[in-house]
Amino acid sequence: METKVAKLGSSLLVPCVQELAKSNMDAIPQRYIRSDQDQLIIHNEVPSHLEVPVIDMKRLLSHESMDSELAKLHCACKDWGFFQLVNYEVKHSLLEKIKKEVQDLFDLPMEEKKKLWQYPGEVEGFGQAFVVSEDQKLDWGDLFFMRDPRYLFIRSENLAMAILAQMAKALEIEAREIIEIFEDGHQSMRMNYTLHVLNLTKSLGLLHIQMPQIISNGTYRSIEHRATVNSEKERLSIATFYAPRYSAEIGPAPSLISKQTPALFKKIGVEEYFQTLFARELHSKSHLDTLRI
Repeated sequence: METKVAKLGSSLLVPCVQELAKSNMDAIPQRYIRSDQDQLIIHNEVPSHLEVPVIDMKRLLSHESMDSELAKLHCACKDWGFFQLVNYEVKHSLLEKIKKEVQDLFDLPMEEKKKLWQYPGEVEGFGQAFVVSEDQKLDWGDLFFMRDPRYLFIRSENLAMAILAQMAKALEIEAREIIEIFEDGHQSMRMNYTLHVLNLTKSLGLLHIQMPQIISNGTYRSIEHRATVNSEKERLSIATFYAPRYSAEIGPAPSLISKQTPALFKKIGVEEYFQTLFARELHSKSHLDTLRI
């Protein structure tokens, strides 16, 4: 695991949404209200053909079922950009323990949270990310970003590397083309706490992961994650990220490049990638677009 802690970028300091919600305000501040063009159409019933792909890790590693499960993984990465993983080695009890600890973290008194608040020019700690101007829209929620979740390092790293190796197999390339840049990589964790709001449907969060699209030269999709606030209950989400080491360079896998399939993305150093990512407002795939050739 990489020991260097690089400066990933910075984000402007913002108010604590949990504290705003406690202030008995008459209306949600306009900075948290999305414009009409950002509204989502929410369907209560999802068609069966749109069910989230489920990948069974045991089947993926079994000689009897790996071919069919690998085909499912390839389709999930290509058509969806995400999937649900089951039968993996991280115990449910550990996940429940982490969930409780994260909930306790957001339940801390404000005086204790202030000790963990982001410093100016940093993204680690309580606050929000991708805030680059004083007038841009904000998510109706708080987040806590941590670059060193040590208790998850070994389990998540092993799982991530196993999945990356299977993705390489699905792309029909040598596993080392992907594995090498992720060896001794770095892990981070982002915890999001979205508060409930009565009579409000325009406030949302957005997150997308784009490295698989770059490495696969566009074969695999990067997706946007949006979440609307709930009028009845709060929403807690925990995302762990496993990324290449800061000294590595990312770009399309060499064996996927040919005269017939030229590179669609530039190569870029991992540290520069994150610095440019955090230096701009998170708006659709604008950062990914800067890397297109």
